[in-house]
Amino acid sequence: SSRFVHVNISICNKLQIFTQFGPLNKMDYFFPPQSHYIRLYEPDVCVKYDAQQQTSFMTLLNSLFLRVLLVSGLKVEVTHCGQMKRKYRVCNVTRRPASHQTFPLQLESGQTVECTVAQYFKQKYNLQLKYPHLPCLQVGQEQKHTYLPLEVCNIVAGQRCIKKLTDNQTSTMIKATARSAPDRQEEISRLMKNANFNLDPYIQEFGIKVKDDMAEVTGRVLPAPILQYGGRNRAIATPNQGVWDMRGKQFFNGIEIKVWAIACFAPQKQCREEVLKNFTDQLRKISKDAGMPIQGQPCFCKYAQGADSVEPMFRHLKNTYSGLQLIIVILPGKTPVYAEVKRVGDTLLGMATSAHQACIYLIQSTTKNVDTLFEPFLRSAVFQQPVIFLGADVTHPPAGDGKKPSITAVVGSMDAHPSRYCATVRVQRPRQEIIEDLSYMVRELLIQFYKSTRFKPTRIIFYRDGVPEGQLPQILHYELLAIRDACIKLEKDYQPGITYVVVQKRHHTRLFCADKSERIGKSGNIPAGTTVDTSITHPFEFDFYLCSHAGIQGTSRPSHYYVLWDDNRFTADELQILTYQLCHTYVRCTRSVSIPAPAYYARLVAFRARYHLVDKEHDSGEGSHVSGQSNGRDPQALAKAVQIHHDTMKTMYFA
Repeated sequence: SSRFVHVNISICNKLQIFTQFGPLNKMDYFFPPQSHYIRLYEPDVCVKYDAQQQTSFMTLLNSLFLRVLLVSGLKVEVTHCGQMKRKYRVCNVTRRPASHQTFPLQLESGQTVECTVAQYFKQKYNLQLKYPHLPCLQVGQEQKHTYLPLEVCNIVAGQRCIKKLTDNQTSTMIKATARSAPDRQEEISRLMKNANFNLDPYIQEFGIKVKDDMAEVTGRVLPAPILQYGGRNRAIATPNQGVWDMRGKQFFNGIEIKVWAIACFAPQKQCREEVLKNFTDQLRKISKDAGMPIQGQPCFCKYAQGADSVEPMFRHLKNTYSGLQLIIVILPGKTPVYAEVKRVGDTLLGMATSAHQACIYLIQSTTKNVDTLFEPFLRSAVFQQPVIFLGADVTHPPAGDGKKPSITAVVGSMDAHPSRYCATVRVQRPRQEIIEDLSYMVRELLIQFYKSTRFKPTRIIFYRDGVPEGQLPQILHYELLAIRDACIKLEKDYQPGITYVVVQKRHHTRLFCADKSERIGKSGNIPAGTTVDTSITHPFEFDFYLCSHAGIQGTSRPSHYYVLWDDNRFTADELQILTYQLCHTYVRCTRSVSIPAPAYYARLVAFRARYHLVDKEHDSGEGSHVSGQSNGRDPQALAKAVQIHHDTMKTMYFA
């Protein structure tokens, strides 16, 4: 049964956030006679350079520029034209220095010759470059070949950096902005009172009155599902505030791993042989206790270096060891090896891989495919007939990078529990929110569901992640027809009931406990399972807020669910409880998560596909602005790059 709580509601506007680095004003160069400094992107980051170490410096400079500084979009102004401070937008950084970077120069006679940037500035402006060995900025349109030496450029003041933050910046930002729920509630109330909106003449002219206090509504705390594990005793787990543990429990459908290998890309001094041996011993013990025994010693345990060695090593393992089930990869940290491991394992060879940073990672993360079921007597009535749960998401390239494609992913449940999922993935035009190939993707999953269960689903529950509120009608119209089309292409009269639900996390509504005694944990958040479907929701549409997870740090953000189409005629209680139950089936952790597992898996699939497009020499698939493999590829090559190997498609490779 549900219990009721009173919550305070805050719907805030998005606030400007400043990082600790301050605004970006200009690119300053300091070149003393002996030791040279170049001040790069952040005011407190300098690169020290001795003129005699030109080769190593150029390597470092190229890396910094390509990865952090001036890949595209930055505005610079020139200093070599006197008072005329002409501004340009950077599109690239040259690989060659100004003394060797050439471009076609048309002479007065009409003849076109190749001229270096250094020669041009000497002839045109009588400017002898002090640092002709440094690269140039390419500005304007790439095809126009306009190059500027670094020493004549200043960064235009007051620009916003809209690119993806670095890992360190992200970590610092989260630490600086994460505040407990009571602190955030108090701060919001203080800001509202200080704003004195009711004294604003413009607000008064419109006859608007703004209440300083938060709106108070009644919410319900939904009951947590009872989860059933496997093993002889068929143990059950009852989540407490969205958390449970696996002690004394085993996977419901654990498999036995007989042939496995370890590839260590960490330096031997960082991960010694005795540490590796201890790792394998612990792994075998924990996997046995969890009901997924890993037998014997690894058939292969070797050290390796560099992303280029991944594919030949994996091909050797697959050809040498018949029935190889798992490769565990040890990494020294964030490295290009990870993306290459996933590309080779997922798309080329169809091999299960598990990559870990250093050997001291929790062994449980290697055996992460936790299989749990809902306790049969407490299952939702929707499970009485064959039902498939679909999750869909679209991930876009980072801000400022318009060349890389958007990636669409759809996952579907493959059993009656639901605990096992398959995935399909596509690439499409950048920034396109509608899933263009949805009909074929859903058709693939329906066929796979039939092969797996021998049943045709009579209901389709579709969770769509990440749809902007302004595009809800447009996306519903296209994607609902696409799902219908997928069913009709299988059988002319096949028309399962469709429930189309949009899941939104990017909103500014926060829920706080009105009664301090109902706050949960150190962060003082609302209880896991809190749902609100009155007062702050649409007056006649079907939507609700559900905070399905226990907030660990900062203030919990509830998910906002819009039920845009419902052939299955769910009541509000039925769909809210079903959604909350699905938040407990995410296999990576023994916690309820913030969105239903199908939607979460679709997000993971899309992000994994980003790694499949990354060049071997580049670091990350999470938003690097370096021109990687995806730039310059034709659509067919991009589609092939993210195509999963047929041996991998039936597995939860993304989990």
